[in-house]
Amino acid sequence: MVVTDAVVVLEQRLQNSSAMATLHLPLTAEERTVLRGRRTTSCGRPVLLQLPRMGSLQPGDLLGDQSGSTVVEVTAAPEALLRVQGSHPLELLQAAYHLGNRHVALELHEQELLLPEDSVLATMLEGRGLTVSRCLQPFAPEGGAYGGHQHG
Repeated sequence: MVVTDAVVVLEQRLQNSSAMATLHLPLTAEERTVLRGRRTTSCGRPVLLQLPRMGSLQPGDLLGDQSGSTVVEVTAAPEALLRVQGSHPLELLQAAYHLGNRHVALELHEQELLLPEDSVLATMLEGRGLTVSRCLQPFAPEGGAYGGHQHG
């Protein structure tokens, strides 16, 4: 007979910053926008998200089960991304404009843009004279004009 851990049902966002996380839940940027469904913690424990619809999750958010006995911290999972760099800030601004017209999720920095890996977009950006490289790292795209994540 095989005994497995029961699925933890995460139903609430914990506002108490003094709560100590017992588990970590790595999620991609897209997964952080879906507040329902099965996920797996970094140690392999199954969890079920059944959270109220109150905006996307952010790295550092704490989630709990109904009793509050299990505390899970959301982390940003590494993702396959494109790193875009230019020789002038205007080049990055123009690239951000063209990517925005295509509704591409972007993480903005002074010296680079990050976006989900896409060979068609990489070719377009390289054709504009930008340097495009691939990387694997956590992704925190801008939330857009109507809310979401904001960079400090």
